[in-house]
Amino acid sequence: MKGKNAIGTWVGFLLILLWCLFPVAWIISLSFKSVGETSVGSPQFLPEDATFDNYKALWDWPFIGADPTGVEEDFQKALLNSFGISIIATVLSVILATLAAYAIARLEFKGKRLVLSLALAIAMFPVVALVGPLFDLWTRFGLFNTWPGLIIPYMSFTLPLAIWTLSAFFREIPWEMEQAAQVDGATSWQAFRKVIVPLAAPGVFTAAILTFFFAWNEFVLAISLTSTTASRTVPAQMSFFVGPDPFNPPYAQLATASVIVTLPVIIIVLLFQRKIVAGLTSGAVKG
Repeated sequence: MKGKNAIGTWVGFLLILLWCLFPVAWIISLSFKSVGETSVGSPQFLPEDATFDNYKALWDWPFIGADPTGVEEDFQKALLNSFGISIIATVLSVILATLAAYAIARLEFKGKRLVLSLALAIAMFPVVALVGPLFDLWTRFGLFNTWPGLIIPYMSFTLPLAIWTLSAFFREIPWEMEQAAQVDGATSWQAFRKVIVPLAAPGVFTAAILTFFFAWNEFVLAISLTSTTASRTVPAQMSFFVGPDPFNPPYAQLATASVIVTLPVIIIVLLFQRKIVAGLTSGAVKG
């Protein structure tokens, strides 16, 4: 019976793995197919004649988009925007979330539960409902089509999750460790920076990675609050990839761009998978 259960477990695991990875494998295969092969239809999984032309073209050929200024869209510029906006939003969100989560976990003040409830409500609020008001505000304040115009809303939606994740870590750290550091002559800030934050490193990494993923993959705000490649990120930029006519979109180039955009996410997950698991499971077991 144990052998049959083991075989059934492995069969189920392989089926789930195949179901999850098949779309990824198909996109990778599509990125190595020629434009002519994809334009006439390509039912086979493997390319007939594998080529790197799509990867070369993605860096050499400026994709022409529907920008109102008529300027040719640049994939490299959008990739730089994605990195810059995501990193800045992540750093600012983690810093603010660390301070806010520490205060919530350690201090007793009126309205503590209200703050957590509001944070949770903000995290559950649909992004599309804020597109109209943000568009009007950013146009009036000169933030439309700028990096800050995307960084601010990204921080607003990622801060609640980061605060909840970090506050769970801070609650698990014994209060006596901070008191011991203060007895040894450390100030409250030094005890927080040199003792508490290093102990909460898994939670900090988890909050940073989740924030980065949200900013890196976000589409609705990126397409609604930008008009040129001055601040447009890659997910929004890919919607402007066009083919020779509306009925023949550049499937191969879109697949190639998807592979390039996915690589940083895969690398980050592989490097910090243990910290991600530790951060997500924090507080799941008490005692």
